[in-house]
Parts: sequence; structure tokens; C-alpha cells
Amino acid sequence: MSNRRKHIIPARLSAMLIFAVFMPFTYSIVFAQEDTIAVPELNESFRVADSLATVMMQVYKFEDYDNLIRRGDWAFRSNQFNKAIEFYERALQLQPQQEYPREQLRLISKKTRKTILDYMFPSVSFEKSSTLIQALMVVIIYSTISMILLLIYILFHRNKLQKLDKLKQELKEKYQTKLMDYLFDVENSTDVIDKINAVAKDSFKRVILADEMKDLMVNLSGDAADRMRDLYYKLNLDVDSEMKVFSYKWHIKVKGFRELAFMNIKRVNEEIVSCLQSRNPIVRMEAQLALVSLNDEDRFSFLDNIKRPFTLWEQINVHEMIVAHNLEIPDFSRWLNSPNRTVILFALRMIKVFDQKAVWEKIIPLLENEDVEIRNMSIFVLGRLKIKEALPHFKHIYKSETYENCLAILQAMRNMPDELVINFLKLVLDKEDDVQLQIEATKAIYEIGEVGEQALEKLMNSDYKNYQIIIKHVLDKRI
Repeated sequence: MSNRRKHIIPARLSAMLIFAVFMPFTYSIVFAQEDTIAVPELNESFRVADSLATVMMQVYKFEDYDNLIRRGDWAFRSNQFNKAIEFYERALQLQPQQEYPREQLRLISKKTRKTILDYMFPSVSFEKSSTLIQALMVVIIYSTISMILLLIYILFHRNKLQKLDKLKQELKEKYQTKLMDYLFDVENSTDVIDKINAVAKDSFKRVILADEMKDLMVNLSGDAADRMRDLYYKLNLDVDSEMKVFSYKWHIKVKGFRELAFMNIKRVNEEIVSCLQSRNPIVRMEAQLALVSLNDEDRFSFLDNIKRPFTLWEQINVHEMIVAHNLEIPDFSRWLNSPNRTVILFALRMIKVFDQKAVWEKIIPLLENEDVEIRNMSIFVLGRLKIKEALPHFKHIYKSETYENCLAILQAMRNMPDELVINFLKLVLDKEDDVQLQIEATKAIYEIGEVGEQALEKLMNSDYKNYQIIIKHVLDKRI
């Protein structure tokens, strides 16, 4: 036997001995304890076992199907799917009829298949500190870049706003000078118009011009106001204002309402009327105010077209406009039969505010209205207007009314004291169990005058029922 063969045989025997000793131990680590071994340990076990299997293959010079399957399973359990695929495919080449390698290959394909979500939200392995650090570094870099870009945008935007403010101020000064020249220099008005047109070239500058003219109109009247309106038409700013009314942006639409109202432009009144039904309360309110200014013949006709609730804030603004512009006050009883309950309540409030006593007969039917709030407001208004003709109606509806309305009736009777209701008030004091109602009835009796005071003295001395506490409370001047 040659020296070469002498060395080969001991080497083979040594490799077989190592494989026989370490193979069971490695197999038990990979499979028997797979639930408790961490991934790094599995990888180390796979490398040891794979190295031993490679040595055996080099020794025997052939591939065994079971050995390839075993190596593929080791690789699969160690999440080394590329190696597992290689071993299963080689095993299939040896025994194509076997189904197990194919099942494992399909399983690997499912595990390694990526979806859109995998690309959008890549997974991070937190068991590897390097991966976590890399992910955190990406987040930090992204956040830093975002902050820098945001800071740059804010600085540029702020600079842009400052330039716009400066430009607005310069334009306002120019427009004020030229508008004053137009108003007071009648002979050169054509030249002034050409100069204004030369300055107001784009839409931004025309908006500034329209705002400046609108602000000036507040302090103008007579011929000066007419000349300003004439200039508005000559500069075609009326067309710009009308286009704003048709805008889909509510703030631009509102701006158009105001400009048209100041310049008394009525060509798009129908579109403004349609805005009374807008869902936006600001658009509704501005449309109402614009129509009050634009509709000279019937300024409050918009109340006929309101279908949505006429809010208290809207009512206050309409009232303020009437007072501020000294508008002619209409007969608000016209809207007491409106299908919109909020319009009825507004009409009642205006009848009280403007002291329209002559329409009291039209309020009386509202005491029978189905709406509790309308009945309450009607009682309140009749009481404040001191319509004594309403007292019999108050007595008639008292028993069927709510507690709040009963209280309102007694307060109304107190506002217009009359001997005709003294017996009714004494009956309320006697029959009612509620202390507040008894106090209001006693106050109403006291306001009648001498007859009322005498009636209260008799009640205090009465043996039928003890009224002394309530009557003393009412008569106490300190309260």
C-alpha cells in the first residue's frame, strides 16, 4: 500500500468517527429543541452540521437523498431559504417521484413571497442590533431633512408674506392718492383713470383696488359716492365682484356680496337670493345683509325666502343694520304667518323693539300656536307692549300652558296691572303649589295699586290658608 493510501484511510476513518459522534448531538439541537433555541444558535448548529455533511460527501464522492433532505430541513429551520431550495432541488434530481421536497419548496415560496405592503412597510428584525440601529438612523436622517425643508419653506413663505404686505401698503397709498385726485380733480379724471388702470394690471392689484374703493365708500355720500360708483364701473370692477358671487369658495363669495352691496350693483340679486339657502351660516347672513342694501323697494323681502333656521346671530346683524343705516322700518306683522318658525320669532322681537303696538291683534292668534317658544314670545311681547286687551286671552290659556309660559303670563300681567285680573291672580295664589308661581301672582296683585294692597292685607289675615310668608316676602323692600 502506498504512502498516499495510508494517509487517506486514517483520514476517512477520522471523518466517519467525527460524523458518528457529533451527528446525533447536532440533530437534537436543531430539531428536538427548536422551540427554545434562538436563531443565532440554530444558524451555528446548521453551519456545524452542514460542514460535517459536506465532509462526508467529499469522502464518499456521492450525494444521498436522505442527507440532502436533512440538510434542506436544517437550512429551512435556520431561515436560510436559498440553501434549503438548493438541497431540496438536488434531492428531487435524485428521486423525482418524492412529494416532500416539492411541498417544502412550495412552503418556502409562500414564506418568501413579498406583497406591496412588504415594500411599503419593510420589516425590521429587532433581534439584530445593527438592523435596529440602521432603522433608527434612517428615521433620524428623514426627520432631520424634513425639519430642514420645513424650516426653509417657513422662511420663504414668511419672506413672501412680508413682501406681499409691503406691496399691499404701497398699492394702498398709490390708490388713495389717485382716488382722491379722481374725486376732486374732475377735469383730469380721464388721465387719472388711465393711471389707475396702469397700476392695477393683474388680479391681485385689482383686488386691492376694489377693497380700497369699498373702504372709501363708507365715508362718502351724495355726488362723491356716485362718482366712486361710476369709477367702479369704468374700471370693470363690477364684473370682478359679480364673478366672486359665483365662486365656490365661501369667503370669496361673501366678499362679492359686500362689494356689490357697497356699490349698489343689483344685476346678480337672484344669485344672492339663492344663497339664502346655503348650508354655510356666514354665506346666509352676508346674503341677507346684501339684500337689505340692494333691494330698495322691499329691503326685507328676503324673509319670505328663508327656509333654513334664521339664527339669533343673523337676527342681531339685521337689527344692527337697520339701526346703523337708519333704514325704514317695515311692518313686521307681515311675517307672523311665515312657515319658518324662526322668522316668526324674529318678527315678534322686532315688533317689541320698534314698539309696533298697532299690530297686537295679529299677535293674539299666536297664543294658540303649536310651538311653545312662539307662544312664550307672544306672551312676552304682549306684556312688554302692555296690551291689556290680551288679558282675557291670558286667563283663558293659563290652565293648558307649560310651567314656563304660566310664569310668563303672570309676569305679563304684572307689567300691565289691571283690577280685572285680581280675582284670577288670587285664584292662582290659592290653587298653585309652586312657590315661584305664587310669588309672581302676589307681585302682580301688589302692582295693581291700592286695591291690590288691600287684597293682600285680607289674605294675610285669612284663616283659610297661611299666605303670610309669601306676601311678606313680596312686600319686603329689601328684596
